[in-house]
Amino acid sequence: MKILLSIKPEFVEEIFSGRKKFEYRKVIFTNKKVTSVIVYSTMPIGKIVGEFTIEDILVDDPQSIWRKTKLFSGITKRFFDEYFTGKNQAYAIKVGTLLPYNTP
Repeated sequence: MKILLSIKPEFVEEIFSGRKKFEYRKVIFTNKKVTSVIVYSTMPIGKIVGEFTIEDILVDDPQSIWRKTKLFSGITKRFFDEYFTGKNQAYAIKVGTLLPYNTP
């Protein structure tokens, strides 16, 4: 099963370049049958640009997630902290096999 996630263009670029191996979320889907993500690059791109398989989903408090994923976060610590401000739980979707579309 696949899901569609909206991701900012700068992070889409980081994911498909291989530098960002974790997609962070405050909340996550509950269906355990989801195995891949269809990537919608938000405006100004505004297109579905590819997909990736889900290798793993990490769940922990934000600081533990950062310690486990920071080397392949594709974002700054400051951005991470701002994103998870006030949250006790964070999710990190580990990006597996990438499949960029030839034509978005």
